[in-house]
Amino acid sequence: MTDQQENSVKRDRSGAESLVETFVEAGVDVCFANPGTSEMHFVAALDSNPKMRCVLGLFEGVVTGAADGFGRMRGTPAATLTHLGPGLGNGLANLHNAKKARTPIVNVIGDHATFHRQYDAPLSSDVAGIAAPVSGWLKVSESADDVAQDGAEAVQASMSPPGQVASLILPADTAWNRTEAKAAPLPKIAAQPVDVEGVDSAAAALHSGKSTVILMNGILTEARLILANKIAQKTGARIISDTFISRMRRGAGIPEILRLPYFGEQAADVLQGVEHLILVSSQPPITFFAYPDKPNWLTPDNCQIHTLVDRDGDVDGALEALCDAVGALALTPIVAQPMRPDAAKGELNPMSVGQSLAHYFPENAIVVDEGGTCGAGSAMATASAPAHDWLMLTGGSIGYGLPTATGAAIACPDRRVINLQADGSAMYTVQALWTQVRENLDITTIILANRKYAILQIEFARVGAHNPGPKAMSMLDLTRPDLDWVSLAKGMGMNAWQADSAESFNQALERSLATPGPSLIEALV
Repeated sequence: MTDQQENSVKRDRSGAESLVETFVEAGVDVCFANPGTSEMHFVAALDSNPKMRCVLGLFEGVVTGAADGFGRMRGTPAATLTHLGPGLGNGLANLHNAKKARTPIVNVIGDHATFHRQYDAPLSSDVAGIAAPVSGWLKVSESADDVAQDGAEAVQASMSPPGQVASLILPADTAWNRTEAKAAPLPKIAAQPVDVEGVDSAAAALHSGKSTVILMNGILTEARLILANKIAQKTGARIISDTFISRMRRGAGIPEILRLPYFGEQAADVLQGVEHLILVSSQPPITFFAYPDKPNWLTPDNCQIHTLVDRDGDVDGALEALCDAVGALALTPIVAQPMRPDAAKGELNPMSVGQSLAHYFPENAIVVDEGGTCGAGSAMATASAPAHDWLMLTGGSIGYGLPTATGAAIACPDRRVINLQADGSAMYTVQALWTQVRENLDITTIILANRKYAILQIEFARVGAHNPGPKAMSMLDLTRPDLDWVSLAKGMGMNAWQADSAESFNQALERSLATPGPSLIEALV
């Protein structure tokens, strides 16, 4: 190509094209999108770049949740594309979950052209104000010449340890105006170095002979769990994870770890008598909600709190340094032994679902858990299943399971994804089923259909409200009419079966796992 031809190409590049090119060169090659009019030039830029994969979601909560699942499994960001403030608002719930999970996401939000802002058009809103609460980094591109560099900075910011949502607002004219600007990928931001004083403080606590707990959060890899297990063997400390973890490696060959219970009373019992609490990428435990006349701070009185490593620190380095400091590096980890139970028979309930799942469990699966009150049976039963990754609802905003499974399947196309899904929360983002079919993703969705908001029925009593009458109970169940998940799934092109016994569930599960592409099982529990 001659210099004149190259300069002509540069002048022909739109701001949006420069942004997509920047993303691709920085390794961001998937965009989950639900665009509108102000994003059409970005859509055209996606179309013109063969290295960018575009995935349509029929609701912005699917778009943002899929990016969360992708980022958790790939460890690098996908891009999202939403339309102005209202479109972004539709995706906020799963951006909240991604923020709590510390997932890297590059969140592109279209906006009105800069010269159109003055008119207060019907879709005008404070886009930056809407994006700010879920964003660790936020910028508005004011010129097409700025877009490429802003995009490079967004990718870099999203990967700031341990990961965050980086939001870039793209006014329509900065997308369509022409530019010669380009931007090379920026270097990855390093984690904070190991805090020697933190290691020494934690080691002293472990050597004290007093009751000690190491509380872990973040991505719990096999390597991190092995180091923690060795420390526990050497010192007698207990290793506990926070209640909700963005991603955990578990199963046969992996050290087991206790999860802190959800309900505050149970969590307080687990922590009773603890004299030293060592935090690994975590914070002192509190209850999920405040309750009348119940404590919300769960660390025992007189317990000393030590921070081994903050969330933006070198978790692997800190754990290895602590393991060395207590003389445990040479130990052999104690791991879960492989075990496949027989497939369940008879009544279908959360425990029999879990038993059958453990029996048929595929190798190296990814489990996305939004099973609610019915999901615990599967978590317990699969502790010795073939090694797998388990993704959890980190921010408490429901409707994460179906989209997150979608993104995880796109990030890891060679692995089966199993989505344990409560029926009530599934209705928040049911549109994800359509995307799964369109993309032909290997996902088995198990709808745990108890036809009620069971957790809210429990919480109604826990918050001290009066005994619920018919009006209150009608707000907490999903009957009149019953949801027909088989029809919903088939209506979006997916194979689906209903199971009302362990035997019929076994048949459906075996068939689903053996068949490429997505399918759904409605388990009446």
